[in-house]
Amino acid sequence: MTPARLLAGVLALALTTGLPGVASAQMFDWLRSKPEPAAAQAEAPLAAFPGALGWASQTPGGRGGRIIRVTNLDSEGPGSLREAIEAEGPRIVVFEVGGVIDLNRKTLKLTNPYITIAGQTAPSPGITLIRGGMDIGGHDVVVQHIRIRPGSAGQEWMSGWDEDSISTQSAYNVIVDHCSLEWGTDENLSASGPRFTGSTPEEWRAGTSHNITFSNNVIAESLAYSSHSKGEHSKGSLIHDNVSGLLIVGNLYAHNYERSPLFKGGVHGVIVNNLIYNPGPRAIHYNLAPEEWLNHPYEVGKMTAIGNVLRAGPSTPSDHLAFLMIGGAGDLQFYGRDNIAVDQVGDPIRMFGRYTTAPARIIETRSPPVWWEGLTPIPAEQVQVSVLSQAGARPWDRDMRDVLLIAEVAEGRGEIIDNEREVGGYPAVGEPTRKAFNPDDWDLRFMTPLRDEVLDRPAHRRGT
Repeated sequence: MTPARLLAGVLALALTTGLPGVASAQMFDWLRSKPEPAAAQAEAPLAAFPGALGWASQTPGGRGGRIIRVTNLDSEGPGSLREAIEAEGPRIVVFEVGGVIDLNRKTLKLTNPYITIAGQTAPSPGITLIRGGMDIGGHDVVVQHIRIRPGSAGQEWMSGWDEDSISTQSAYNVIVDHCSLEWGTDENLSASGPRFTGSTPEEWRAGTSHNITFSNNVIAESLAYSSHSKGEHSKGSLIHDNVSGLLIVGNLYAHNYERSPLFKGGVHGVIVNNLIYNPGPRAIHYNLAPEEWLNHPYEVGKMTAIGNVLRAGPSTPSDHLAFLMIGGAGDLQFYGRDNIAVDQVGDPIRMFGRYTTAPARIIETRSPPVWWEGLTPIPAEQVQVSVLSQAGARPWDRDMRDVLLIAEVAEGRGEIIDNEREVGGYPAVGEPTRKAFNPDDWDLRFMTPLRDEVLDRPAHRRGT
């Protein structure tokens, strides 16, 4: 079957099931600005954008700062995304080009605070970064509608090319929303930083990443036996020790061997309304590694999981999966409600499992040990349709890889991969598409379009 016919079939499936990639007025409700009464604006801080959730939800990002236009697809230099990221002061990064940026194994380092990266402003097909990732080390950061696919970058097996698609490093007030993060050789999306800064647990939490929201992303196809120095490393999300104020909501985790996500010791976080498909032997797990906590008292982790769906797939070992697995030596306070966990044929699987003989305990609580009060979960039975319709970069303008990935999840196909070439390889680097950015088309407070037709998609380029 040709790619064109396959894409047509996938889009037909979407039209009949309400799943991926269908442009409609309803699909853009989540992105459209909704004006607030003047009194409400005066009394409460603005959200980062309509629908922003979590402890980071009121970050201003680059609001009120200068607009920096990305005008080429170069890895660096004048007019590049890297130049915009490395600039100082509050700034909103918009795109007057669409296409593929080859980072050539040079990670984007975001250290200066108060920035919004608005991938939704790019002309179709949007912005895709390859052969590199992004490290976020600043604060008050919003990243939306970007695809990042590091891949093996031509490196040899176990050569030490260990690249996350996006990782926060001692960052805070950060939202990563509606991004497609695939082919990481370390993790695809992580929150990290030093384990112990200062002498008290409060200082430890303040010294690492905190107040982080990962929402509505595709986190998929981390490479297994690829270039990572440790060998097998198909991992979804590593949430490093003592990270707090974490919300993981509305994401698709697909074809990751484990860490979908992994909470390390002392993490405080909420996992709500995510779809996890085709993990290896572990999906959600908690592990305080005692050898990493020498001479430090163990901190109890806190996890709340509501309305999530876990589905085994072709790469999932039979009879070896549970909704939540625990290892290591530290205890976890856990509250769970309305979570669905099933095998490949839809039969329920166990909720808890253990993958070491260490003495860690799952301590079930009667109420959430950690919670963000503005959150209203949807029922788990609605999660698959919701996530497959909305997750990832530019759901109105998905590229071929995301369209096919969403179809695999919907149909129970696909597998964990070792190399990006197994699923078609890197997209071609070519001449950019171009469209001037008009600030009059956007609510600059939130970087939401004032009209649906402002969002560029293939039909606009075809003139239909």
